[in-house]
Amino acid sequence: MNRWRRDPWRSGAVLVAGATMSSLVGCGGEEPATPAPAPATATSDLAPDWFTSDAASRGIDFVLETELDEAAWLPEIMIGGGAAFDYDADGRLDLYLLQGVGPDGNRLYRNIDGTRFEDVTESAGVGDHGYGSGAATGDYDGDGDVDLLVTNVGPDVLYRNNGDGTFTDVTAEVGLGDAGWGTSAGFLDIDGDGDLDLFVTRYLDWAPEREKACRNVRGDFDYCHPLGYAAPTTDLLYRNDGGVFTEISEPSGIAGERGNGLGVVAADVDEDGRLDLFVANDQMPDRLWLNRGDGTFENAAFRLGCDRDMTGIAKAGMGVSAEDVDDDGDLDLIVCNISTETDSFYLNEGGRFVDSTNRAGIGGPSRRFTRFGLGLIDFDNDSHLDYFAANGAVAADLEVAAGVDAYAEPNLLLKGRSDRIGFTEVEPAGGVRDLEPRTSRAAIFGDFDDDGGMDVVVVNIGAPTRLLRNVVPNRGHWLLLDVRDDAGAPALAARVTADLGDRTLTRIVRTDSSYLAARDPRVHLGLGEVDRLPSLEVRWPDGRTRRIDSVEVDRVLRIDPPASE
Repeated sequence: MNRWRRDPWRSGAVLVAGATMSSLVGCGGEEPATPAPAPATATSDLAPDWFTSDAASRGIDFVLETELDEAAWLPEIMIGGGAAFDYDADGRLDLYLLQGVGPDGNRLYRNIDGTRFEDVTESAGVGDHGYGSGAATGDYDGDGDVDLLVTNVGPDVLYRNNGDGTFTDVTAEVGLGDAGWGTSAGFLDIDGDGDLDLFVTRYLDWAPEREKACRNVRGDFDYCHPLGYAAPTTDLLYRNDGGVFTEISEPSGIAGERGNGLGVVAADVDEDGRLDLFVANDQMPDRLWLNRGDGTFENAAFRLGCDRDMTGIAKAGMGVSAEDVDDDGDLDLIVCNISTETDSFYLNEGGRFVDSTNRAGIGGPSRRFTRFGLGLIDFDNDSHLDYFAANGAVAADLEVAAGVDAYAEPNLLLKGRSDRIGFTEVEPAGGVRDLEPRTSRAAIFGDFDDDGGMDVVVVNIGAPTRLLRNVVPNRGHWLLLDVRDDAGAPALAARVTADLGDRTLTRIVRTDSSYLAARDPRVHLGLGEVDRLPSLEVRWPDGRTRRIDSVEVDRVLRIDPPASE
């Protein structure tokens, strides 16, 4: 299945309302379709798997159903989100999955003991029946319990966590419920006042009456190119005013530019103490909204070198991640794209970004697939970040046999090399031998069994969701840091620095990134052969710090903030 594929969204093979796609894309040109030479694999054909797929045996029986019409409607091929969060505060990571048209709606799976899950949707009260798109988690009301936002193709929903295992739909009373096509979202404190504001990306100004009858070269219905709708839209920014949200998209400047937003990650890229926002746009330039500190944002992506790749192409941005890959203390960016396009991996060099995709060995492997869910995670605990992408096409492969998913692709796993900015492709594909390719969307990262190995939940369209449990042999030492705020909720945007002796790792407490997903908020540190960490420091967003020396490893460690002065 690792075959080279030209995607009709780039090649002009999809017909939109009688016009070839090339006539709609314009004269900007295409990135050359010749793939870069594939790097040598990291392992032999007999190498052990990195993951085992065992969702069903652990009680997760979710299938995402998306079909809206006999024709191919664009939302059908784009959705597939979810969230990993500890909703009942028992110390174990639970799982929430968003449904499209399935009769049972969204589902919440409670993690019983790290090996078994139970469906508690009805008792918890979170079975939204909207056409689910993405999810975000955060304690918006400051009571210590993690709340849940659901974005839909239609009105969004905010569930307030009641702290007793149940939720209340408070959408209307807090001023949310936008009826557009929301995609990825994130809670973040944009103004430093101590409560969580909210950012929501939106994809298109879409409605059923705007759909088009698009067909492929064989005459079958297929999904239209997003630019064919000519309906880019604005993203949404809400300020938290004491537990009620005020939309400030216009005065902040966020509404000043339209795009096809899919992925978002909050990151202080210029190290000024304020959270910025990186947004991946589909077939339009990506955006880096720099926080000016006065309630306004500046789109500095072009000026800082991360709005498009080094060839000048605005790619089909989907999943995103922000991590300190080169251990220099600042956050680097990566955004994944459609097949025939490489990922865009931007190294942060003092607040400016350098496209280092090919230098890092990501170019060749990535361009063979259409990537959605994305993460830079240390799966083997060797202290170097690895790469995982959940893949699935957006236009049918006309060469597959009847009855085979024509959009399915294997996932992609790359191992981080010891030079810190290089990656090498891992076999078997996606880290699992003999796993049938699917049309995958969200990749939700978290340690669901608290064994120090980061797992991945992959949401598949029209097929069972997979829990890829980490079984990498001989993993290194590790720490899982549960950093809390004063109320006892995850301290989003807190910065962790870990001294390994010869290197310093920098990680951020976050739940955003990837695609339509919320991840485990705990900070995972792979430590390699370090059997006792020399020192560890946490800096909370308000500037308070806590240092721990000679840290015992191979455990989950909760870290609370020092008392406020």
